[in-house]
Amino acid sequence: MESLKLPPHDGSVISVVDMHTGGEPLRIVVSGYPDIIGGSVLAKRLYVREKLDHLRQLLMFEPRGHYDMYGALVVKSELNEAHLGVLFMHNEGYSTMCGHAVIALGRFAVDYGLVKAPQSPETQVNIHCPCGLVKAFVEYSNQNTGKVRFHSVPAFAFATDITVDVPGHGEVIVDISYGGAFYAFVSAEKFGLDISHSRTRDLVDAATAVTNAVKRKVKLHHPSSPDLAFLYGTILTDGKDVFSDEPTANVCVFADAQVDRSPTGSGVTARIALQYHKGLIQLNQTRTFQSGATGSLFTGKAVEETKCGDFKAVTVEVAGHAHYTETASFVLENDDDLKNGFLLK
Repeated sequence: MESLKLPPHDGSVISVVDMHTGGEPLRIVVSGYPDIIGGSVLAKRLYVREKLDHLRQLLMFEPRGHYDMYGALVVKSELNEAHLGVLFMHNEGYSTMCGHAVIALGRFAVDYGLVKAPQSPETQVNIHCPCGLVKAFVEYSNQNTGKVRFHSVPAFAFATDITVDVPGHGEVIVDISYGGAFYAFVSAEKFGLDISHSRTRDLVDAATAVTNAVKRKVKLHHPSSPDLAFLYGTILTDGKDVFSDEPTANVCVFADAQVDRSPTGSGVTARIALQYHKGLIQLNQTRTFQSGATGSLFTGKAVEETKCGDFKAVTVEVAGHAHYTETASFVLENDDDLKNGFLLK
């Protein structure tokens, strides 16, 4: 059967490559977006948020996407050492960092020629995220295996043992840590829940309540930019923070109650930084992190001490596998009453 082609239409077309890392989707825009204006990646993030947000909705929302879709828009970076810049998008807006996306983009950059002359056994891909430059290392030996590790921006514990009032649950003690984005951390057991066996809806409700409680009480700040100083979400854990060879599980609920299917790359980064801060893990001790949603695995370790402003920080290495799922061309027909998408909650 010949390849199917779209019949004549009066709309614009956006072409994408879809991937997943540990079950978490990534929709990478390859063509069809207008020019992104801005002298920096952070300025471009502001521009798409103010001028082109309808395209985020088109790609992330139904009928082309779904409530938990995630996307990446490749842009030009102002950094000479960067192979590409990227803007992350989700159901609520635009993130500052996304580890599962970095893993997928590393493979994508090698396969689609964004990095010339791939090297064996690994090809380095410098990805300029809104939070800063992230270095990905793509396993490569004549072909791409899908295994990628990356070194984070400086990650640090922002605050520990903060008491917040969570409606329906009373006072709950949480930690806040940064791994390119800020997360609150708390054991699911505090809510009578089990990471791997409780209903997703119950985990989402508990995590969302924590996020809202932390936002009410805690004012975040970041040494580099006020654009980075917001709470991205809450990560519920199995409470197994002491170093062990056994996997430790978590579920990340971010943006507008969106559930990460992977162990969450930036979340693993932040959790490693938190464990290192508490003396629960040493440099170059590798831990395995499991998604409570899908069972998929990432590994993480702190590889060196560093600083982020006045914060003692660490560079964290996270590794996982990314896989292709499809290529697609999405049409925006002018007479479609639902052309900009919709979400059901």
